[in-house]
Amino acid sequence: MCGITGLVCAHPIDFRQVAGMTDLLRHRGPDDEGYVVFGEQGPVCLAGDDTASFAGIDALPYRPMAHRDEWISGGSPSFLALGHRRLSIIDLSPLSHQPMSYLDRYWIVYNGEVFNYIELREELRQAGYHFRSNSDTEVLLAGYDKWGIGLLDRCNGMWSMAICDRKAKSLLLARDRFGIKPLYYHVSADGESLAFASEIKAFLALPDWRPGIAPQPVFDFLAWGILDHDEQTMFDHVHQIRPGHYALLSLGPDGRLPQPLAQKLATTQWYDLGAKRRDVPTDFKEAGDEFRRLFLDAVRLRMRADVPLGSCLSGGLDSSSIVCSVRSQLKSIGATNPQKTFSSCSEYPDVDEREFIGEVTRDVDIEQTQVFPTGEELFARLDELIWTQDEPFGSASIFAQWCVFRAAREHDVVVMLDGQGADEQLAGYHGFLGARLAGLASSGRIGEFLGDLGAMRRLHGYGPTKFAEYLIANLMAGSIRPLGALRGMTQMRRDWIDVRALGAEDRDPFVPLGARALSVRDLSLAQMNGSHLQMLLHWEDRNSMAHAIEARVPFLDYRLVEYVLNLPDALKLHDGITKRVLRGGMKGLVPEKILNRMDKKGFVTAEEHWMRGAQAGAFAERIDEAIALAGGIITPAMRDVLSRVSAGKAEFSHHVWRVLSFGAWLKRFKIKPDVLH
Repeated sequence: MCGITGLVCAHPIDFRQVAGMTDLLRHRGPDDEGYVVFGEQGPVCLAGDDTASFAGIDALPYRPMAHRDEWISGGSPSFLALGHRRLSIIDLSPLSHQPMSYLDRYWIVYNGEVFNYIELREELRQAGYHFRSNSDTEVLLAGYDKWGIGLLDRCNGMWSMAICDRKAKSLLLARDRFGIKPLYYHVSADGESLAFASEIKAFLALPDWRPGIAPQPVFDFLAWGILDHDEQTMFDHVHQIRPGHYALLSLGPDGRLPQPLAQKLATTQWYDLGAKRRDVPTDFKEAGDEFRRLFLDAVRLRMRADVPLGSCLSGGLDSSSIVCSVRSQLKSIGATNPQKTFSSCSEYPDVDEREFIGEVTRDVDIEQTQVFPTGEELFARLDELIWTQDEPFGSASIFAQWCVFRAAREHDVVVMLDGQGADEQLAGYHGFLGARLAGLASSGRIGEFLGDLGAMRRLHGYGPTKFAEYLIANLMAGSIRPLGALRGMTQMRRDWIDVRALGAEDRDPFVPLGARALSVRDLSLAQMNGSHLQMLLHWEDRNSMAHAIEARVPFLDYRLVEYVLNLPDALKLHDGITKRVLRGGMKGLVPEKILNRMDKKGFVTAEEHWMRGAQAGAFAERIDEAIALAGGIITPAMRDVLSRVSAGKAEFSHHVWRVLSFGAWLKRFKIKPDVLH
């Protein structure tokens, strides 16, 4: 798990820019540092102050031969440079140093893990390939030589990578199936320079990049709470390679760009989840058994590491399933060391889950660490959190997750397992209830509709108005805002944002994503591909890497995802019960009290309590600051929104936090909005 950077130009590069970008990502990889520059003389490997010792290792083609400062002061012209910061997870030796080369042809910088690398390495060995290291990185290079882009289909894991093929004169930029690991890029105004990196803040080292806002993504976030649903980020002139996509650039003989690039790279989709059809059981017991088999294997693969491992534990069904599965795996191999788990807790009972956490950790050899995020620390660290996340974030729950990863690192844990991706594929959110009902109604299955409607009312306590909203929002795309405005919902107010000044379109971004769906499957696809999962993975990556921790997500093993997606909707959601196949598959492994939970919290914080209590003044101060910094985009009406919510005259709304976070983002990255009046 690492941070990667790169710069390729039509003219000689300034290597200081690559060094500067890489320095800004040091937190992602404090264990090692490396560079390679390409020019007329071929590749030259460089070291930095944090480069690991290569004592006793001589014949290594990617061993650094000079310090980067020497190259800055007197290196020959070059047109392509790659930078890397390493967090050592597998094969901790210098043999796994990056940038890594193979066959004097391929060079790679890589951020991620391929968990089935042992099996792939054995297959490649039988095909005649040889390896110096025990790393998954070298397996990727050998696999690229044998299978080309087809390598990606064989990998089970998470990654962003750049591979330079000197013979084919190409540069590959590729991202994993679900976007677990990030990959951003910036093309200069003249198209003669491309920079890429694991985090947006790295581009601050480029003299031609001034942080500015991209109007439509900013509106989508402020009004609807969504980000990372498109190639365009909230920063103007910064894009990302989409999940399951790659870009393949042609290079000149010395590594230079042979022609100017467009501002948005042409990419190819190599993975399409919606097209992955497979035969699945329709019997509930059989489906649960196969789910359990696939899930346990996903956990097993993600326990491969040469460093200490732990797990996030919220007390919910997803994280509890992971912790109990890890326990099962450790027991099967006779491990004696205690399992480590980390949880966010609260003194406010309505957001505290210690009751359920105790169900998992009771009478078991688990070393449990609990953290208690406070409103005081949240505001004290807000600017730091914005810097960590790169972009504004949607609620204070991101702070709770940040605290959990900080605690894990303080206990010397380097790899953490977490439950992202479960809700989106297993119909865990209550929004799936609407998709289920709308699908039954639109297909005329009235008996099932009435049965599910009654069960949902009993289990979740929703009244007729709530179900009417669900139905209309899903059956009539685009109706959710007028419906909410009619009810006077705080979430649907728009008087606090000047859309014209922002230069954006007032639209519902969930409609083109397909998130106003008529089936559980279609809503899962929308949430996996853009409307929800990408945000969670963004926050998870930044919070974990801020503390030099690798976060692994077993629920996003592609074999498991493809299996679950193709199961009949009723095996995931029926009679008001969400995640049915997970509950059935984990029976006997996860405590019954957790399997029978119907509420959902996650790593929440007491944000509503803070807003209405001790931190009310801090909320008001930050809202005023956001209004002042936004140049007219945020209107003074937001003060009324905050005061009504704080006084209990309106229901709680995350819009307040989004505006607060937006203002903190403008301040931290020194962004001055170009507003239209």
